[in-house]
Formats: sequence, C-alpha cells, structure tokens
Amino acid sequence: MGKKAVKIFKIKNRRGYAAICGGCLTEGNTESQASARMAKALRRISRRK
Repeated sequence: MGKKAVKIFKIKNRRGYAAICGGCLTEGNTESQASARMAKALRRISRRK
C-alpha cells in the first residue's frame, strides 16, 4: 500500500478486523480481507486525484 502505514486491529464487541489508512476505514472477517479491502479503497482514492 505504498508509503502509507496501515493499522489493522481486532474490533471490540464485534466479529472481525478493521484497517485504517489515509482517512479510510475498512472492515473484514479476517486481517487479510480487511487489508485487501483497504488496498482497493486506496486505489479508488488515487484514481480520483
């Protein structure tokens, strides 16, 4: 995900994981799914600019 740092953590009181990076928040059932969704979100943002 380039030079940006991605923080992945377990969501309290819920099932799954979340990833935060560059003003985006994504969720997934696994760490890898949250990371993959974040990569897609960051690609979407970079296309807008």
